[in-house]
Amino acid sequence: MGGTDQGEAAGGTDGARRGPARPLPAAEAGFDAVGLARDLLRTVRSGALATLEPDGTPFCSLVTMATDADGTPLMLLSRLSAHTRNLLADPRCSLLFSAGGKGDPLAHPRLTVVGRAAPTPEPRARERFLARHPKAKLYADFPDFGFFALDPSAGHLNGGFAKAATLTRAELLLDLAGAEGVVAGERGAVEHMNADHADALALYAAGAGGGEGRWQLTGLDPEGMDLVAGERAVRVAYPERVSDMGALRKALVAMAAQARAEAGAP
Repeated sequence: MGGTDQGEAAGGTDGARRGPARPLPAAEAGFDAVGLARDLLRTVRSGALATLEPDGTPFCSLVTMATDADGTPLMLLSRLSAHTRNLLADPRCSLLFSAGGKGDPLAHPRLTVVGRAAPTPEPRARERFLARHPKAKLYADFPDFGFFALDPSAGHLNGGFAKAATLTRAELLLDLAGAEGVVAGERGAVEHMNADHADALALYAAGAGGGEGRWQLTGLDPEGMDLVAGERAVRVAYPERVSDMGALRKALVAMAAQARAEAGAP
């Protein structure tokens, strides 16, 4: 099974008669494909970027990644790199988000996002990327570096054995309509939580399976928060979508109170 795509393996004996089974659309996949894909987008911080050489040869390289508020993949790339020159000539590309872990690498979920990547002047791209990768501040302002955003056209999710699905752009990205206030207030809220509420962040992370550690909030959006502690990252979802900063504050207070109660803390 080592070289068998798990989406094909899902076809079973019927697949053997008809040929390899195609992954189902996310809505028909039989598991939360959209939730898993968005979690991978938000938590995986490095992956493989595939671009096209001028002669059409595929070229794959390792890059670090973050996401915009809606989940759009963001990269900080040097124009001296082959993959950047390739993108500037032909923006078509794909990014592989792989969770990794112990044991068989093919047993862990991964997501391939296909689309077009282009330079972005959006200040939020810089803020979110550097919050996710603070060491990149050392070179982010070098003249040859710039931020790129990948506008996805589709996604291919492999959630492990017999769990595969295809996703549309709308399923990969979060609709921010009606939540402009949350997006606008994100940076202030992130700074406030990191400065004054480290205990609550630790509770949120622990409740989401992140374990103990000095957790830092790197970004938030209408559906959840992104936290990191060293090399670990975790996505924390709110009980329900929030559309303004008042609703966000209420959700965070309620989540902290519930986490303290479950942990038996005063």
